[in-house]
Amino acid sequence: MSTAARTYNQAHLPRERNGRRRISIYWTWSYPWEAQRDPAEMYNRFSTMTEVRNALWPSYETTEYDAAHFLQGIAGTLELFHRSTLAFQDVAGTVTGHPVAVFQRIDQAGYRLPIDERILADTDTLMVFGLDHLLSEQEATAEEIDAIRRWLQREGTCLLLAPHHDVGFSDDFAQRAVEYAHHGDPLVPRQQRFGQYTRSLMKALDVPVHNTWGLRPAVTEGTREIAPLTGLRDLDAARLLDNVTTFNFHPHLPHYALTRPESQEVRVLGRQRIDPHRPHPFTADGTTEFNALIWMPPSGPRAGDIVLIDSTHFTTLFGGTDSLKNLWRNLATMAYG
Repeated sequence: MSTAARTYNQAHLPRERNGRRRISIYWTWSYPWEAQRDPAEMYNRFSTMTEVRNALWPSYETTEYDAAHFLQGIAGTLELFHRSTLAFQDVAGTVTGHPVAVFQRIDQAGYRLPIDERILADTDTLMVFGLDHLLSEQEATAEEIDAIRRWLQREGTCLLLAPHHDVGFSDDFAQRAVEYAHHGDPLVPRQQRFGQYTRSLMKALDVPVHNTWGLRPAVTEGTREIAPLTGLRDLDAARLLDNVTTFNFHPHLPHYALTRPESQEVRVLGRQRIDPHRPHPFTADGTTEFNALIWMPPSGPRAGDIVLIDSTHFTTLFGGTDSLKNLWRNLATMAYG
């Protein structure tokens, strides 16, 4: 991990095109809206840092995370997400020679940054991390959609969409209780619905995917290690799964449900086995896996790729393995136009 001095509150410096991918992360949230949710609210909010420390005690009982050094409210948890991508940023930066740029739709200081040429001009891979709660009503504007469409006509671009889970979408409290028992995470409320911004992008760009549920992966019997990914490697011309055997264990991962049948234009590359010991409405009909990785190769006027995978797999909050680092390298070194 780099020990260079950290900077804040300055404009992005464009990265020159040199034949290697320039990667950018875009957090879709309004940081102020998320950080200022009432901690007394039971649903649709992030945990406070105090709640995280209590649930994961004693993992964060160090000086680094005490009140004199780290935010203790919801903002502290949002900062954990930022910290959790540093390992990915380090790997990608080493592979590409470019720093990974990190943007937020509305940042801590209240600056709003839509996706436009300021982001796209020096970006080859744009990773859109969909962690905005539906209630915050983040929607892609017509101008953003037009800008992304034009950008995707540029050869060598890749749009990675990462809408997070949709837990407790039913009004049926009994179903919510089953979902909560399935994932077993006390830090996730019985209703937590993410991803309006990415949903609006998927609709506008004709990406036939809907993020739903929050599913707990199976583990290898007798261990606490996530079960191997079911990789459809014969469909993986992009080579995203080279030397990738597992993704990240996270107790509530989204299922990327297809809204039209699989085809050469929409390829499910990876499915994850679901914990068979914890009932869930999604598995009631005998379903055993959920869609974890989808690839849409260039098609028609779209010269760029579209990839769908949860943002959790680019963080270290929930662990990290050599397999994940291989995924990161594969994404960073995708064929470049």
